[in-house]
Amino acid sequence: MQGLVDIVRAILADPIRLAPLVAAISAVATVTALSWPVLAARRRQARIRAAARSLDGLRRSATAQQGESDAVMRLRHAAPKRFHQAIVRRLKLGTLIADPKTRTLIHQAGFRSPAAAIRITATRVISAVGLAAAAGLYAALVAVPGMPAAIHALVAVAGAAAGWHAPIVFLRNRLQKRRTDVRRNWPDAMDLLLICVESGMSIEMAFRKVAEEIAVQSLTLSEELSLTTAELAYLQDRAEVYRRLAARVDVEAVGSVVTSLIQSEKYGTPVGQALRVLSRESRDLRMAEAERKAAALPPKLTVPMIIFFLPVLFAVIMTPAIIQITAN
Repeated sequence: MQGLVDIVRAILADPIRLAPLVAAISAVATVTALSWPVLAARRRQARIRAAARSLDGLRRSATAQQGESDAVMRLRHAAPKRFHQAIVRRLKLGTLIADPKTRTLIHQAGFRSPAAAIRITATRVISAVGLAAAAGLYAALVAVPGMPAAIHALVAVAGAAAGWHAPIVFLRNRLQKRRTDVRRNWPDAMDLLLICVESGMSIEMAFRKVAEEIAVQSLTLSEELSLTTAELAYLQDRAEVYRRLAARVDVEAVGSVVTSLIQSEKYGTPVGQALRVLSRESRDLRMAEAERKAAALPPKLTVPMIIFFLPVLFAVIMTPAIIQITAN
């Protein structure tokens, strides 16, 4: 180490020895400066190619999911079976099918066909009868044999009630998942919509383009925007189309955008500025929601830590002392 220090001091003290070192450093710096743009361009091209491959993979995945979604759509829009129609007709459940709340729930859950209400109602009847029979048989043969008939009837009624409400619970869970999906991806869709509108596209073309691009992230939102694009093509009242989008999605951020689009259609105000403000607000809302969930995490972890972590910690701390006490 001392020899290296002496060599450095000798080079710094003698200008003749220092000149080749400075020249070498200058040459390396010059070559690096000249070749840096080429290296940066190569790295940039490599990143672009990697991003293109990733985007192609996402598009292929979205296409495969879209194929599955098409199968779901065919099932969703299929005509009701005669068996379902016979159940509804025999039991005279037409008033239940015409219930506005039930129809709205079915529609918002993603089942667009008018026959969906018939299938859901018939499914409620079938599940109620099936669970009532299963609960009655279980209580009579497995649970407590010899129970009074009144208890068997009560268990069967409870099973029937559970079967009757099970399809409604399924629809509500599906609706909640769709809302969560839309809330999570709506800010990105807003940014794409803003870019399309400011680039000079019409609102129909903007919706179509956003529906195509957002399918990689959210098939639910892509489906809703595609349906809105189709309705804009053949319906006269554009405000009604926007209201239908807000009613189908039932998300506050979408409702704000719909209100802005309706006012723009009515008063002729520019859409881009309003969309820019709403896009910023939607991103702020998503960040606030993430912060709220992060703030709620410590209280949720308290009970699992008390139940699972503290006993193990006490066991690790106390075991050596217990071994020593028992050994003595």
